[in-house]
Amino acid sequence: MHAQQKKWLYLLTLSLVWGSSFILMKKALIALSPIQVGALRMCIAALFLLSFGFKSLKQIQKKHYKYIVYTALLGTFFPSFLFAFAVNRIDSSIAAILNSLTPFYTLIFGVLVFSFPFRKNQFTGIIIGLIGTLLLIIKSADINPSQNYWFSILIVIASIGYALNVNIVKKHLNDIPALSIVTGNFLLLLVPAFFVLYVSNFFTDFQPTETKLSALGYIALLAVIGTGIAKIIYNKMVHIASPIFASSVTYLIPVVAVFWGVLDGEELNGMQLLAAFIILFGVYLLNRSK
Repeated sequence: MHAQQKKWLYLLTLSLVWGSSFILMKKALIALSPIQVGALRMCIAALFLLSFGFKSLKQIQKKHYKYIVYTALLGTFFPSFLFAFAVNRIDSSIAAILNSLTPFYTLIFGVLVFSFPFRKNQFTGIIIGLIGTLLLIIKSADINPSQNYWFSILIVIASIGYALNVNIVKKHLNDIPALSIVTGNFLLLLVPAFFVLYVSNFFTDFQPTETKLSALGYIALLAVIGTGIAKIIYNKMVHIASPIFASSVTYLIPVVAVFWGVLDGEELNGMQLLAAFIILFGVYLLNRSK
């Protein structure tokens, strides 16, 4: 398959997988704390990846390891907890829409820190996207006053981490296989994630009730498919596409996430959909070739 076809196939696949991850987090949070959800997600994903990807670690050279550490922390460790805390306080569909800020930060850091090229229409796209984001937060807070939309800041921080991650992978890890990058990330994260899970009292407090076993099932799906496999696909896409294109997956994720959210009884009104449209129009300008 041609590289152009592959990158679009990867983009659509990740949109479906990561768009479903928000509802999985929401369901898991019914019986588990945000700390436990984040830690379990990383522990299960690490064990899954190391079971078949351990040999790929030999592809990582000494010069790569500091960037493996950066991408592990910025692209997985901190976002796993930030998203769990955010989805615990605001609708999963809103969290997914806010996550579409990632390409804006990808462009900003790509230009200012990593010296990637920049076009004028991309700046316009950034401004329009930010306007849509602010409108979405304000209107969502009006509709759901019981939800604490200060937790939206956690999504913004996680998006910045994702943006730095994709730029680092493109610039400094583009010469090693995607499986090596992801396996290296989770090898480093396994011990700290297990430690966090231990101090969260998961092993002492967990009771095998139907609700908690269901939550573990949701986490297992999220970890294996939504984290392990999806991150391999994502890094493959970064290798053959620009950082901006790769981060554009966050524009399509809300479409899937909103679908799941509405099925689960979450409320969206016309103003929220208008705000989402404004964000997507900003995305269009950001990715337009001319």
